[in-house]
Amino acid sequence: MPEDMNEAVSDILESGGDSLPDDIMVAAVENYVKHFNNGDYEGVTDLFAEKATVEDPIGTPIKNGKAEIKEFYKMSTQLGAQLALNGPVRAATNAAAFAFSVTTQSPQGNIQVDVIDTFKFDAEGKVTEMCAYWGQLNVKM
Repeated sequence: MPEDMNEAVSDILESGGDSLPDDIMVAAVENYVKHFNNGDYEGVTDLFAEKATVEDPIGTPIKNGKAEIKEFYKMSTQLGAQLALNGPVRAATNAAAFAFSVTTQSPQGNIQVDVIDTFKFDAEGKVTEMCAYWGQLNVKM
């Protein structure tokens, strides 16, 4: 049975069509965290394709294109927030998902937000779509 299961998993993974190597997607996520934590909004923005979109969090107005994305990350990084991955990046075909925590300071003390982001990538390894999943239930003070 384990051999059949391994074959089934391999067949599923191989039928995904055009794929980006997992290590490229994982590196993009790691660079996203690194640049964000260093306050390098330009470095974060460089990870995105020209016509990329960012929806953070889901249900809020979408940031369209690098100019809007740059302004969003400029504001976000100026808050002094720090990101920490919570487990491995999950990557398949041309997409990655990752859980992380955002920690920042407020006059009332530390604030932590638990988030799951998804990235979709183009053939060059640039992020074409970012969606952030978090809500009030994920904010801890």
